[in-house]
Amino acid sequence: MRIGAHTSIAGGVPNAVDEQLDIGGNCGQIFSHSPQVWQDPAVGDQEAAEFREMAEENDLGPWVIHSSYLVNLCTPKDDLREKSIDSMQKEVDAADKLGIEYVNVHLGAHTGAGVDGGLDNAASALDELDVPDGVTVLVESDAGSGTKLGGDFEHLAAVLDRSEQDLDVCLDTAHMFAAGYDLSTPEGVEETVAEFDDVVGLEHLECVHLNDSKHECGTNKDEHAHIGEGLASRGTSSECGSCEAPSDRRERGASET
Repeated sequence: MRIGAHTSIAGGVPNAVDEQLDIGGNCGQIFSHSPQVWQDPAVGDQEAAEFREMAEENDLGPWVIHSSYLVNLCTPKDDLREKSIDSMQKEVDAADKLGIEYVNVHLGAHTGAGVDGGLDNAASALDELDVPDGVTVLVESDAGSGTKLGGDFEHLAAVLDRSEQDLDVCLDTAHMFAAGYDLSTPEGVEETVAEFDDVVGLEHLECVHLNDSKHECGTNKDEHAHIGEGLASRGTSSECGSCEAPSDRRERGASET
């Protein structure tokens, strides 16, 4: 298994590698810029080359870029849609520059377009991306608050089916728990994994965000806790990070909390 953490690029992208080495991780995730603002990825040519070299020399990977929190692929609003597509294009280009395999994104909220309309919006927005070879967009599971989509596995399956992009999935354990998938017992984990395999397919699972939850199962409240300190790990939390995947796939997890 490959397991690491979300590390900081403060002071330069290569610092994320140093931080990962310090904690003993062998894969990782970064933001390419502040996720709270519309901003271009902060990646210079020299530091991109240094990042690639350091990651390769230390067998650190795969890496994931987590997209901006402002991105909303489900939105019916044209201006927000265009900003979201533009932001995602810059993220996949940054991933290509850094030699990073994945860009992770939340679907966002339909804000009145309805579930089906929001899923159509997300799929068509993703279709507008020119994704470089060697980079894959991962659709992340969501806690499902308000009109946010991605809380049901069916939402993830629908976007993968409707989009012409070669998409895969990132599951977040805190989000799944908040959305109603009980991961607090080994039996619950097994049932959740089996349901994901049936609805989406384990062949599409490329990353797991290993987070605990401060709130009860099914509350749709997205608030992470440190693993072992929340409600999702009362029986087990690490089980979901070790679920069986197809033999030709490397299992990987990242602790975000």
